[in-house]
Amino acid sequence: MNERDQWDAGREETRAGPSLARPYAWTEGRTRPTVHLALEALVQTTPEARSIPYNRASPLSAVTQLCLRPRSVAEIAAYLAVPLQVARVLVGDLLGAGIVIVRETLGDNATWDERHDLLERVLSGLRTL
Repeated sequence: MNERDQWDAGREETRAGPSLARPYAWTEGRTRPTVHLALEALVQTTPEARSIPYNRASPLSAVTQLCLRPRSVAEIAAYLAVPLQVARVLVGDLLGAGIVIVRETLGDNATWDERHDLLERVLSGLRTL
């Protein structure tokens, strides 16, 4: 096989990569969460929900396990390798069921310096992923 054929074969493998259909199937096609969730909002599993057994087939269970320690919505999306909106829908469902709590990192009255600092921390965290 020459170099051009190998390159074409590699492109075909890339096109046949993971589909976005599966994550959207996790949300039953929903793309909007029931609540507004900032990408930097911290999500944590409630103490009561920590005893719920892990179910490998459930993306909600995966989020619950990830959030045994606080994680941002952006981190959840990255760990699950799903679009941000899918992570927001899953977290919104868990929040509605009382399985997770969500803590906003900034209020409406946050200063520009606080917002800038938060963006720097988010970028730093994304780089480490």
